[in-house]
Amino acid sequence: MSNSAQKVLFVNSEISPYLPDSQVAGIGRYLPQGIQERKKEIRVFMPRFGCINERRNQLHEVIRLSGMNIIISDVDRPLVIKVASIAAAHIQIYFIDNEDYFRRKAVYTDADGKFFPDNDERAIFFARGVMETAKKLRWAPDVIHCNGWFSQLVPAYLKKAYKGDPIFASAKVVLSLYGDTPSEPFCKDFAGKIPFGGLSGSDLLISKAPTGIELAKTAIKYSDGVILGSPDVNGELTAYAEELGLPVLPYNAKSFEDGSYVDEYNAFYDKL
Repeated sequence: MSNSAQKVLFVNSEISPYLPDSQVAGIGRYLPQGIQERKKEIRVFMPRFGCINERRNQLHEVIRLSGMNIIISDVDRPLVIKVASIAAAHIQIYFIDNEDYFRRKAVYTDADGKFFPDNDERAIFFARGVMETAKKLRWAPDVIHCNGWFSQLVPAYLKKAYKGDPIFASAKVVLSLYGDTPSEPFCKDFAGKIPFGGLSGSDLLISKAPTGIELAKTAIKYSDGVILGSPDVNGELTAYAEELGLPVLPYNAKSFEDGSYVDEYNAFYDKL
């Protein structure tokens, strides 16, 4: 693939400073900046979780991108797109928003630490919202990098539901795995809510007792390369990626200490 033409779409579960710093949020913040500094074009998405202060972070709605509805379980839910900039990094962040899913003042769990029962629908809405917004932007990525568990439905939607769309015709999927795989079970109807377009229930590896491992395996199944973003990735997931013969970039603690992981990731994109 040509470096001069390469475009990378980042689909992030978390980005600092919008959410508390973590391995996922830190990479969500600094990797896009580093890739842009290496002369690639980028677009960056994340959910507009309700704990993100819109005024402080200067989020504003992009009217031309908002206005469509996404249907989940026969319910139409409005897709709202907001945008903000990280001035120091010279990057713009697109936020996927919806009143029902993202206005609560928390990320994945309630005040008592309980996993939100609609996290399945929230992840579906986020993934489909990203795909539909990318189409509206008319910006064809060469690589779509999914970073964090909340982004893990994007690979299946890309390869099955949007495979005939010219915007995504040449896109390769890179999946970063961390130790953030949810240990709590999802709603038992999760698999029945996901199908859309050419993506059917039989394409998924999600059972009637859906787990974070099953979601991650579904993401791996439809990815073109896997990056181990932390030392605590579930071994079952690493083994599954290797079993499928996917390129796997191992975790390298030193590269995160000195910042050279950006070059490693950049080279990984170019090899796909």
